[in-house]
Amino acid sequence: MDRRFKIALVTDGRLSGASGKVPSAIHVTPEAYDGGLLAKVRDGDLIRVNGQTGELTLLVDEAELAARQPHIPDLSASRVGTGREMFGALREKLSGAEQGATCITF
Repeated sequence: MDRRFKIALVTDGRLSGASGKVPSAIHVTPEAYDGGLLAKVRDGDLIRVNGQTGELTLLVDEAELAARQPHIPDLSASRVGTGREMFGALREKLSGAEQGATCITF
């Protein structure tokens, strides 16, 4: 923003310690890993962020978007190491952001 770029951060993840300098849309659902629309976003795509209405619009032709395969990376290698395996059982039960991103069910 200080360099006069018009950018925003759009993620299906969480954002901790945000400075507030960049408009952000976080916890977007459904998540890319579950085949959400973010999995079809490619480098160079434009996304309109409307903070007043809470809408995100991917500015890609509908036919092109329908032809795209979602990009879902293989994350299996990052599940082991630096203590991550300790939380594997919880991670498998974790719900999406729309359901509270929790492993606790009632």
